[in-house]
Parts: sequence; C-alpha cells; structure tokens
Amino acid sequence: MYLEHFGMQELPFSLTPDTSFYYDFDSHRDAFNVLKVALHAGEGFIKIIGEVGSGKTMLCRKLLNTLDDQYFITAYIPDPFLTPDTLRMSLATELGIKFDKDIHQHQLLELIKEKLIQQSAVYRRPILLLDEAQALPDESIEALRLLTNLETEKTKLLQVVLFAQPELDVRLSQPHLRQLRQRIIFSQTLKAIDQESLEGYISHRLLVAGYQGQPIYGKQALRSLYRASQGVPRVINILCHKSLMAAYGEGTRRVTKRHVDLAVNDTEDILPERPFWKNILSWPSMRV
Repeated sequence: MYLEHFGMQELPFSLTPDTSFYYDFDSHRDAFNVLKVALHAGEGFIKIIGEVGSGKTMLCRKLLNTLDDQYFITAYIPDPFLTPDTLRMSLATELGIKFDKDIHQHQLLELIKEKLIQQSAVYRRPILLLDEAQALPDESIEALRLLTNLETEKTKLLQVVLFAQPELDVRLSQPHLRQLRQRIIFSQTLKAIDQESLEGYISHRLLVAGYQGQPIYGKQALRSLYRASQGVPRVINILCHKSLMAAYGEGTRRVTKRHVDLAVNDTEDILPERPFWKNILSWPSMRV
C-alpha cells in the first residue's frame, strides 16, 4: 500500500530472510566472523544461539551466500525435526547423492562417506547447516554426532553448524548428550540490536528498498520502537511495517511516536491477536 507513497520499490521490512537487507551490526558481525574462522579451522561443531526473531536464519542464509563453492560444499536443512534415517537421507540429497528410496541405511552411510572423501580429496570441505536445531530429536542428535566421526588421518570429513534457540543449550546440558556438547568447538550467542544501532538498521533497510528521501523516523518514534521491540529484529520489522502503514493512512511521510504506538497496540507477542487488517480499519484518519 505505501510503496509509491514513500517512493520505494519493495517492502523494506518483510519477514522473509532476504540477504540483500542484511545489516552488519555488532552481534551478527561477531557471529559471522566466528563462523568464518571456525569453518576454515575445519574441526567439530559450531553453535549459534539466538532467541526467536534474532536473525539466525538471515545469518545462516548470509553464510550460505558467502561460502565459496570452490572450497566448500554445503548442505542446508531448514527443518531438522527428522528421524536419524531421514536426517541421513536429507544430507545425502543436499550433497547431490543419488540413491534408491528403499536403500538400506548402512549403504546410504557408505555413499555419504564416499562423497565426503571425494570432496576432501579435491580440497573441498563439506558443511552441514541446520536451522532450528533445537528441534532435533535426541536420537537424531546422536546420529549427527556419529556422522562427524567420519574422518581421514588429518581432518574431519564433515563440519556441522547448528543455528538454534536457547532451548538447545538446555538440552545439551543433559548427561546423555554430553558427547555432542564436548564436540562444540566454537559457540556464539546473538544479541539484540542496541539502541544506537537501531536508526542505522532502519535506514539501511529503507535504502535497500529504494527510499531516497529525508529520515522517516523521528527521535521519539525511534525511542518508542526500541522500547517496544527491545532490539529484536523481527519485532522491529513488524512494528516498522505497521507504523509506515499508519503514516501512509494519514497522508504523511513522517513516522511519529503516535504511529509507532498504534503499531505497538496492534501487536502482542509479535503476532496480533486478530488480523491486522481488522485493526487497521479502526485507526484514526486511515485512508483505505
């Protein structure tokens, strides 16, 4: 609705993890640097922990887009709520391995090992990235650990990067999962955007979306955004999208604290209690 009004080519605050909107603030930069160092080191598990909406998937996609295909082969599993068998099958599919649907799991494991050895022989490092890794069943966590036992005399054949909510740390603290916990060589926790970085984050996304005018958000509006969102990127995006709609509805190109407050009142626990379009019709002076 508001793209033409603000002179934009695309929605600036979509929840889709579009890496063209990636913003390199401190916490994500630190995690990204840890990932690059760890992957080039070539050993063990890497764990990135972040709360809901903290940008884990965006960081994962950024990493996938950055890794050089000449040196890395990547397997990405976005939903790891899988049995050990389906986990191995998903990995094989991601690695480009052809296999019969009714293949015995031992045979499949041999095919995976053969593929990993082939890639190692040409100095190409296989990386498995698991998003939402806190959803892995215990038996699949053990299967994953066993996959990382595959190695040559000099190097591991498979590295694993876990992107997960803090619940994964709670699970890994249990005694029966200590073997995997001990194999996590690098770990990083994503933090929220700090108040000083909020304006830069918003300006960056507006610029990528095509906006070229004066700053849209005033200081009071930014303070209200930060208080309400606590710096969580997903919540920031939702509130910015709604506040832009409120400003558009009143025919102004400036988002005020009142517009942000309208967006905040319309949003509870990230998702609104009722459809946004039903609420927006009751907002004052809304042009719909």
